[in-house]
Amino acid sequence: MASSKDPDDLYMEDIPGVKEALQNNDTAAAAAKIQENLKQQHNIPLNIAITGESGAGKSTFVNAFRGLCDDEEGAAPTGVTETTSEATPYPHPNYPNVMLWDLPGIGTTKFPAKKYLKLVGFEKFDFFIIISATRFMENDVKLAQEIQKMKKKFYFVHSKVDNDIQAERRKRDFSAERTLKVIRDDCVQRLGGLGFESPQVFLVSSFELHLYDFNLLHQTLDRDLPSKKRDALLFVMPNINPEIIRKKKEAFKRRLYWLATLSAAGAAVPVPGLSIAVDVAVLVGAVTDYVFAFGLDIPSLKRLSDRTGVPYADLCAVIFSPLAAAEITTELLLKVMTQVGRTATLMAAEEASRFIPFIGIPVAMVLSFITTYKVLNAILSELAEDAEKVFEKALV
Repeated sequence: MASSKDPDDLYMEDIPGVKEALQNNDTAAAAAKIQENLKQQHNIPLNIAITGESGAGKSTFVNAFRGLCDDEEGAAPTGVTETTSEATPYPHPNYPNVMLWDLPGIGTTKFPAKKYLKLVGFEKFDFFIIISATRFMENDVKLAQEIQKMKKKFYFVHSKVDNDIQAERRKRDFSAERTLKVIRDDCVQRLGGLGFESPQVFLVSSFELHLYDFNLLHQTLDRDLPSKKRDALLFVMPNINPEIIRKKKEAFKRRLYWLATLSAAGAAVPVPGLSIAVDVAVLVGAVTDYVFAFGLDIPSLKRLSDRTGVPYADLCAVIFSPLAAAEITTELLLKVMTQVGRTATLMAAEEASRFIPFIGIPVAMVLSFITTYKVLNAILSELAEDAEKVFEKALV
């Protein structure tokens, strides 16, 4: 099977015990270890705390991060007054292992600054995003210092920067670049004056995540997170630019080798039809993940249409893959598989080869590996291209 690997592929870390099991011809043990690892990868928890002064736009940021409109079912409630009275978890609609926590405003009567972290249960959070819509205040700095003492990561985000830009736009000598620099410098100086040295501040608009510093924020979070949690964050990131889409594709491609190996393990059992059944089960799960991460499922596309004003039909019109904007079923997937060059022939050859004495099983395993790898790689590339086209269409 080693000769079937794509030399350009990027691999997940070696899964303990798999190579040894395969060397001992224990394909069942190898398959079990791969399945368990993939399951763990899919369920890695990520808890993100969104906090700051009352009315800073925390709930709107939570909704934008999850791809939801403020008035949509499941969205965090927003308003002109403080709407969050307790730490409230909001799971990502496609990846419930990623939880964004909308925390109450710091410095309120119920949540005084000194007791804030203890009251919200700081231990469960992977990192904190401290949001301010105007100027960072003393309570924000106190919170950051306390988080630092707890050896947790935090990030300053100046929200509603689109409002600042719009207000300055009325001036005759308006310059967006100069305005952003003034806002950033003011935030940094303000935090410095409150005793926080050399802070990094991210300027963000929850209504226009593709603009300003949201991408830089993701890059910083990706760098700071433990390696095992980076993909969990990446897959829930809105498609704010083509770079994010390419990173998602690369992350999924790192898993192709193990998915194909899992399929090959199924081919080692001489039961008619078993390998195809295993292949399809593996493929359905993987392709569903691709569609969700690229935002090409029907609910995600409809939410994108609502947020951008681009008609849903127009977004779907640029999509080529029959697996996007569709329910991923076994029947649909088998139909698509036969359209991938030579796949049907490889599947038939695999089933037939399994019953050739002595060499049948090894040949079937190689064919199963090749088939699964080839199909997933083709589907992944096509969906990534569709995601880029949808992104471009949504900007029109």
